[in-house]
Amino acid sequence: MTIIGSAPPWSSWTNRLDDVTRAPKDTRPGGEGFEVLRRAAWLSQPLPVLPRCLFVSTQESAAKCLFGDRCRFLHDVGRYLETKPSDLGPRCVLFETFGRCPYGVTCRFAGAHLGPDGQNLVREEWVQAPPVRNGLDKALQQLLRKRKVRFERAEQALRQLSRDRVPGPSPAAAVPKVTGAESAPGQDSGDTQQALPGPDAGALPSGSVWTRGPLTDEDVVRLRPCEKRKLDIHGKLYLAPLTTCGNLPFRRICKRFGADVTCGEMAVCTNLLQGQTSEWALLRRHQCEDVFGVQLEGAFPDTMAKCAELLNRTIEVDFVDINVGCPIDLVYKKGGGCALMNRAAKFQQIVRGMNQVLDVPLTVKIRTGVQERVNLAHRLLPELRDWGAALVTLHGRSREQRYTKLADWQYIEQCVTAASPMPLFGNGDILSYEDANRAMQTGVAGIMIARGALLKPWLFTEIKEQRHWDISSSERLAILQDFTRYGLEHWGSDTQGVEKTRRFLLEWLSFLCRYVPVGLLERLPQRINERPPYYLGRNYLETLMASQKAADWIRISEMLLGPVPPNFVFLPKHKANAYK
Repeated sequence: MTIIGSAPPWSSWTNRLDDVTRAPKDTRPGGEGFEVLRRAAWLSQPLPVLPRCLFVSTQESAAKCLFGDRCRFLHDVGRYLETKPSDLGPRCVLFETFGRCPYGVTCRFAGAHLGPDGQNLVREEWVQAPPVRNGLDKALQQLLRKRKVRFERAEQALRQLSRDRVPGPSPAAAVPKVTGAESAPGQDSGDTQQALPGPDAGALPSGSVWTRGPLTDEDVVRLRPCEKRKLDIHGKLYLAPLTTCGNLPFRRICKRFGADVTCGEMAVCTNLLQGQTSEWALLRRHQCEDVFGVQLEGAFPDTMAKCAELLNRTIEVDFVDINVGCPIDLVYKKGGGCALMNRAAKFQQIVRGMNQVLDVPLTVKIRTGVQERVNLAHRLLPELRDWGAALVTLHGRSREQRYTKLADWQYIEQCVTAASPMPLFGNGDILSYEDANRAMQTGVAGIMIARGALLKPWLFTEIKEQRHWDISSSERLAILQDFTRYGLEHWGSDTQGVEKTRRFLLEWLSFLCRYVPVGLLERLPQRINERPPYYLGRNYLETLMASQKAADWIRISEMLLGPVPPNFVFLPKHKANAYK
């Protein structure tokens, strides 16, 4: 039985408390005891909070536990409420939005929807929360964990690539014919016809396959290659797939300010194939995201092709992107990310294999190269066009550069010609509408915005309206309030959901503090590589938002989500802005 909410079973409390007491003394960031304390930081409630029964605590009325006398958890709602921490506020976002809070007494705003006897109130006109799109089905998760999912199309594409033959059209876009006709093998696992090489496959004419099973309408009525779905985002503003900060609530903020295309955070294909819930959560799509894609990272053609086929069957996306720009060592040393730019054979097999099994366009995000003065993009772009990529995004820096120098837009302009007629998007150092205008003059099909959106998510509005927005501190606080509302809707309003929302809010604030209000600048616009000195804002809130101390970011989060748990520690993932 999985218990969700504010307190785990007593044995878990004891084990985690032992971990804390045995933690090494050096608890500074990077010290031996820091990670131990960070893992135990979610012990936010006082120890007397009793573990409650899920069946009782989340029901509209006192429901009967299905486990009966065998249940080891608390069924007395009144006793649980006595030991539960005080509410964080008088209003529950979920109850106000939908008329019902599914977290019941475990909600940290439960006072807004609890009756006199602790029952969970429901409005008569309550609205069902929109279902999460691209969620992981439990039955599929079990099959993935037991490795019982079949990938016929991916295996056929890989066999074809291993024979060094130029792949034909996508299996879903080909019309199977009898032996001797030109056809591309491979069917979905649900098809009655399977294309498998026969015992005398070597004697067959080139391009022929053995077929098995009856001929159905699904086999005859197929899309031709020219009818495969196209990706037309020319001139649109593309929000980059941002690891950690590019979560669904943040994408909703950017969509509200004018982002046209959004993409989920980088997902590791091997984790998706293993059915990891945390990795599948990166694929979720909100209903406001009209043009949405997912980004995959991997180093091997077989896992990437199988993952592409899996996503093609199970989720709704408009395109799939391959991450060939990730510079971190954890990915690079395994052969993924930027390392694929130096592994042309693997890169080709990945792109062609994924393109064969996908019914949606395949895009690629790359950098200028691996080494600082050795550009590779202009040589790879014509090949990517021939391999079947529908669009390529070029970040104007190499792996070695990271973010130490400005993006090379002159080189991006050269690559536009090399990629033609395939559309090329440019990425790097866009923080104002003037930067966006200069970028579009290079001839790119569009621009991708990454760090600029983290520093000022209203950048999309500035670009579309061609103006500098002197946004006030109260308006920026309202944006943070909307983020917390979206976060509580997405991650939940219980203790776990509140603290997860707080964590992602703090990660965003570590970038947002670098924004300098337009009214305080000596010259316009602000440059993304310029780190502002300490300054006083026009009011206290503006000064607080400009602080680069983690303690001040925590104070802002407490204004929106209540006090932090005892012994709370926060260290940004990128660690570049964590000043004390």
